[in-house]
Amino acid sequence: MTSPLQPSASSDGATSAGLTILVIDDSATIRSAAAKILGDAGYRVVVAENGFEALAKIGDCRPALIVCDILMPRLDGYRTCALIKASAAFHATPVLMLSSKEGLFDRARGSMAGANACLAKPLAPEALLAAVRQHLAGHF
Repeated sequence: MTSPLQPSASSDGATSAGLTILVIDDSATIRSAAAKILGDAGYRVVVAENGFEALAKIGDCRPALIVCDILMPRLDGYRTCALIKASAAFHATPVLMLSSKEGLFDRARGSMAGANACLAKPLAPEALLAAVRQHLAGHF
């Protein structure tokens, strides 16, 4: 599911047009909410239901940023993030982890896996967009 490109300007006049964000979450509700928030902000969104699906899609969609849930079956977010960061092609791609618990342990373990930030669920649109814009600042 890809949202149409609708360029939007951030507060500093930068545009998000053309930037792809990969959203990885086993919850259809979270995937849909994140895709709506990011799509409405002008990003192209690609979704994946789990880490394996994300790894299969990443080469084709070449995301500028990845939003990844921590707790997923089969391949959790920590391992998915670590595999992405171990890749020569995507080691510099920012990864924002999503956690249903806002704890030091999740942030520390996410950081050890290579995550750039950890956001709490449920998703607050303002917090998600602020984190995305902060970690994509170099693309504008």
